[in-house]
Amino acid sequence: MSADRTLPLNADGGLGLRGRLVTGRPSEEMIDDGTVVVAGGRILWCGPTADLPHGLDVEIQQVPLILPGLVDVHCHGALGHTFSADAKGARLAAGHHAVQGTTSVLASLVSAPSHVLLEQIAVLRDLVDEGTLAGLHLEGPFIAKSMCGAQDPAAIIDGDPALLDRWLKAGRGTVRSITLAPETLHFAELVKLCRKYRVVPSLGHTDATAARTREALAGTPDNGPSNAGPDAAGPWSATHLFNRMPPLGHRAPGPIAVLLQAARQSPEKMVVELVADGIHLDPEVIRMVFDLVGPRSIALVTDAMAAAGMPDGLYTLGSLEVIVHDRVARLAPRAEGAQPGAIAGATSRLLENVRRCVGWGIPLADAVTAASSTPARLVGLNQVGAIAGGYRADLLITTEQLELLQVYRAGTSLTQERNDRADSSV
Repeated sequence: MSADRTLPLNADGGLGLRGRLVTGRPSEEMIDDGTVVVAGGRILWCGPTADLPHGLDVEIQQVPLILPGLVDVHCHGALGHTFSADAKGARLAAGHHAVQGTTSVLASLVSAPSHVLLEQIAVLRDLVDEGTLAGLHLEGPFIAKSMCGAQDPAAIIDGDPALLDRWLKAGRGTVRSITLAPETLHFAELVKLCRKYRVVPSLGHTDATAARTREALAGTPDNGPSNAGPDAAGPWSATHLFNRMPPLGHRAPGPIAVLLQAARQSPEKMVVELVADGIHLDPEVIRMVFDLVGPRSIALVTDAMAAAGMPDGLYTLGSLEVIVHDRVARLAPRAEGAQPGAIAGATSRLLENVRRCVGWGIPLADAVTAASSTPARLVGLNQVGAIAGGYRADLLITTEQLELLQVYRAGTSLTQERNDRADSSV
């Protein structure tokens, strides 16, 4: 691992960091004594300190652990704000995740009427253009009402290619992912539109059988596949695997068995999202999936909603009210004395989920890969998600216990902003 040789090795006025280095690239081992040199917001050089080129004019700081900035491809908000048509609130939410170590975040939008989605897309695409957001994720509305979870069933509709085309045109290239149920109408046409606009179709919020899921990935005559089948044209993902889909049964395997098989066969074909907050999934399940498919086929996500970085209380997700108690978000009871409803997103930040995974026995390098280079690769972010020559200098400095010390985004420290705007202990 070394510099991009097209870059001049001139780090005048740059930044040097030396410590244990986790690159986020699955083919590379951790480097016990590594150095990263940053100049002009980019990584100028990285590798074993013993290989550091002579003549680099940069002061090198000794730090415990260096990680790539994390990439979250499924996130709804933070600091009391949901990603929506409120640009100020969206900036605050994205900024909170950035100063907590997620330097690239996709804004996830729940199912809503078309005019609402268009309004949200119109506002948020500008935040993508300015660099606040890395893109948009539409979590619906072409999903199964029976598996709506914390989404308004009234907003869920059958697949409509004309509507999707309108939304993706409005996004001007900023929509990077959309959650689809395999059983929705016109599924193959929706996938073709996704491929046309370079949008990742993510299977989720579904009641599909294993057979229908396999057909959806391969293309079916009824849905009019391309000659090669939709899967040949680009990657797929699975929206928060296990959650809001039929359970894996030995006689009724449902979509989970098919999705895991696809992920094991090829990381280029299928990446499965896991919400490793200790609430959505048991640690045993997390370990099983890492062992089965490996970190190149896993994207750790937060599914964080407005309560991330905030105390317990009442919040909203889309048009629904959410109650958070002991950091667990659930749909608020609909009647006095009733119990809270379905899990409604999460309240963790991505570095916390990485730390949990390591505590559950996942190797550090694998957990970091699943929270950085894998999600970045999935949605086409080719300049972030790893520590490599020429990449944007998004870097985290942590203790050996993965407690955050400092965040750099494009070589600029966000630590002071983190201390000013967010209590890092929550």
